[in-house]
Amino acid sequence: MKTMAISKFKSQALSVLNEVAQSKEPVVITKRGRPLAQVVPFQQSETKATPGKLAAAFVFEKDIITPLGPELWEAGQ
Repeated sequence: MKTMAISKFKSQALSVLNEVAQSKEPVVITKRGRPLAQVVPFQQSETKATPGKLAAAFVFEKDIITPLGPELWEAGQ
């Protein structure tokens, strides 16, 4: 993995981003010798959100009073 000082990255940011995009190799940006950030190539997510996918995971009660009982229901109001 390639490392680069932040001052050098600052002056060559566009060329570094192009290099990362082409080579698919991340670059670690350092500040005073310590890792500060990592530039990684963009990857499209393989999973796409499907509307309604979690619909079966939820249980909807038609009657919300019965599980509590009328006394607790009125106490909560």
